[in-house]
Amino acid sequence: MSPYFPLLRRAMALCALLVVTACTSTRPPEGITPVSPFDVQRYAGRWYEVARLDHSFERGMSDVTATYQLQSDGSVRVLNRGFDSAKNDWRQAVGKALFTGDASTASLKVSFFGPFYGGYHVAALDADYQWALVVGPDRGYCWILSRSKQLTPAVREQLAARAQALGIDAQSLIWVTHDRTDPQP
Repeated sequence: MSPYFPLLRRAMALCALLVVTACTSTRPPEGITPVSPFDVQRYAGRWYEVARLDHSFERGMSDVTATYQLQSDGSVRVLNRGFDSAKNDWRQAVGKALFTGDASTASLKVSFFGPFYGGYHVAALDADYQWALVVGPDRGYCWILSRSKQLTPAVREQLAARAQALGIDAQSLIWVTHDRTDPQP
């Protein structure tokens, strides 16, 4: 076997990922209306991932947070962090989000891979910006975020029902634990 085979295999996997990411829509799924009016300055800051649908890029992770920081050019810096139990270490990804239209509508496109973007649509938002229901480019991507590590059972049930009403498989939501203290502020 060629000594370059592992490198070639990684390069091919990265290319495949980029192609799939490039094909990802930045529009909200049909029937899902992003929150409007929306205030990105109020949305900025740290959010705890309370629930999510399973995807390979977060599989096995706990203590997941997303921190959004408005940039001077109108973009939003995205920092996702979580604890990878298989590696027994913290992982993070830094991305960039841009509004897909008017900044008063919570419909953005997010990229962690250069010029390739995927949709990020806030489908429900607490009036005080304490929780959010976010849908990705299709109904296979869903996150429930909170300013605190846990939501009350009533709010959890309300958001799961809201997700189900939007056509999301709420029975498949993974409820994320937050038992560790992130070493980064």
